Order: sequence, then structure tokens, then C-alpha cells
Amino acid sequence: MHRRDFFTKTAAVLLALRLGSGHTATLPVQSETLTLWPGAALGADGPTGAEHLSAKGALTNIAVPSLRVFKPQRPNGRAVLVAGGGGYKRIEMASEAWPAAQWLVSLGYTAYVLSYRLPAEGWQQGAMAPLQDAQRALRIIRSREQHVQVLGFSAGGHLMGMAATRPDFQSYPAVDHLDHAPAYADRAALIYPVITLEAPYSHTSTHKVLVGAHASPAENARWSVERYVTAHTPPMFLVQAEDDPIADPHNTLIMAKACEAAHVPVQRYLYASGGHGFGMGRPGTPTTQWPERYRQWLMT
Repeated sequence: MHRRDFFTKTAAVLLALRLGSGHTATLPVQSETLTLWPGAALGADGPTGAEHLSAKGALTNIAVPSLRVFKPQRPNGRAVLVAGGGGYKRIEMASEAWPAAQWLVSLGYTAYVLSYRLPAEGWQQGAMAPLQDAQRALRIIRSREQHVQVLGFSAGGHLMGMAATRPDFQSYPAVDHLDHAPAYADRAALIYPVITLEAPYSHTSTHKVLVGAHASPAENARWSVERYVTAHTPPMFLVQAEDDPIADPHNTLIMAKACEAAHVPVQRYLYASGGHGFGMGRPGTPTTQWPERYRQWLMT
């Protein structure tokens, strides 16, 4: 299946999907697709064939990592890189990334939705593959936009957290002139994120996929976002529900504490209920409040 055919199919699927907010999602009509890497930069490993979009809108078999660009009719001059979650085993597009992109576009932001490599899909780079994609995506967006923020959900929050806190980390050798520029974000919003892989919070799919069930304490620390917070970390916006059964709510508290210790501006919102994977808000729970809080934060 050609990439153009894939996204045509994607839009058709979304028309029929009912999301947690109770609204049917449709992709903004002004969009384009950018592949992250030139030519054979990724080598011959990894999956082959077309990407697969499940009936619930989760993306897998990502052979060609890319950015889908959603453009508002009246751009406000700011861009947001969006990463859905899925435990690094899939990317939740329909319930997280696409609704967030649509919402951002309605506010005038240009949204870049990241299709990143999944470590378990045969990539030789393993756990490093999605971080490489995130850094490359930031560099591409920086070449097009002056103001760039990131928004990540769940494992996508872990990925955006790693990218935002490690802008100078060289996760891959340069492949062209873009890679000589830093990969940094001006701000970062992490929604029910996986932050730490350290005990006692090592039960997540993110931990299993990135480091394995028997990883050493040093390896757990190496992939824990809070370990990389410094005074140069961009301002953070954190959201989580206290009854989250997947990413322990202490993830948000740990990240907020690390930011406060480094004097990094941080806003955090812990809601009494909402569980995990609530996207832009689960009806009947206070998590429906977070997009308005985020809008206010974006505008400050």
C-alpha cells in the first residue's frame, strides 16, 4: 500500500471512530507527510510492507517513520510535535495523537504527529530507535518553524520527555545538514506519562520493551526521564489521574519534583479519576478539564 493510500484509508477509518470525548474524529484537511530519514539512512532492518491501522486506530508495522503535518487555516506561528502512546508496542493515533492534533489546529497551532519506530519491530537500534526519530523530528520541525513545543501521551510522554530533557544527546550519527542543529523543544506537555523506569515503578510495558524485565538498576536509571532534568530543561506541563492503573501517578510527582529541584517552571494537574488513556479527557471525570488548562499554559 502506498503512503498516500494509507492516509486516505486512515481518514476513512477515523470518520467512523467514536472517541472518548464522544465526538467523531476527522483529520484536518490541510495536511502533508514528511519522512524523517533520507534514502537508506535506517539500514535494511525493521519491518517491511504497509503500516497497519487497527480497528481502534492504533498504528503498528512502522517501516518508514514520518511526520504528518496538520495545518490550520490561520497559523499562529507556533508548532507542536505530538506523540501518542501505546507502551512502545503501538501508537494510539485515533484516541490520542489525532484528536490532540485536531484540537491544536483549531487554536491555530501547526501540529506534527510523529509515527516513530517501535523497538520490538525488529530494529537493530532497539530502544534507541524512537528517541532517534523524536530528535530527527525536532530538527526537521526546527528547520520549518521558529517556536516548537512537544506533547506526549503515556509512552509518547516518556519519549517526548526524553527528547525534551536530552537535546544535546547524540542518539545517532549525522546523516545530513539538519543533524548539526540541536534537537530541542521550547516547552513540553506530558499527559499520563511514563517517567521513571526505576523500582518500584518498573511494571509498565515501556519498561519491558525498552530495557527488559531483568534490567539492572543502572539501565533503569538510564531510561528514566527525571534523571536528565537540569536548569536548561524547558518548562513542563504534567497531567495524570490518581487512579491511573498503568502509569503510577507517582510518575508525575517524580517529574514535578525533579523540575522544582532544578528550578524549571512546572505546572502539574492530578485528577481524582480518569484512569489511563483518557486522551483529550474522559467524559464523566475531571480529566475533561485538562485541555483548557493546557490552552491557558500554551498562551502564556
